[in-house]
Amino acid sequence: MKMTNREAVIEYCLTFPEVYVDTPFRDINWVVVRSKKNKKIFAWTYERFGKIWVNVKVDTEWRDFWRRVYPSVVPGYHQNKDHWNSIILDGTIPDEDIKRMLRESYEMIVGKA
Repeated sequence: MKMTNREAVIEYCLTFPEVYVDTPFRDINWVVVRSKKNKKIFAWTYERFGKIWVNVKVDTEWRDFWRRVYPSVVPGYHQNKDHWNSIILDGTIPDEDIKRMLRESYEMIVGKA
């Protein structure tokens, strides 16, 4: 499935071990994927300006790289701009790179208690 909608993102995130989907704000616009082990969120999905956005945790060494390469990767909306990027699913970012950012976000949170 092409990574241009929330369903595709969630479907991909559910391929990681020990994760689950949650709606932490009881607001169906905000759907997240968490680690079962530590309950930390690694993917926040929401609609904003008519597009689906995904917030991912990012290593500070890669943060600016992603923002420079893709205009649709911006500082994390409603999150710490140093540690989170927002990916706007507008079809301009290759699926492989979206999956890489999701995987790296997952890997950053699974080892933490």
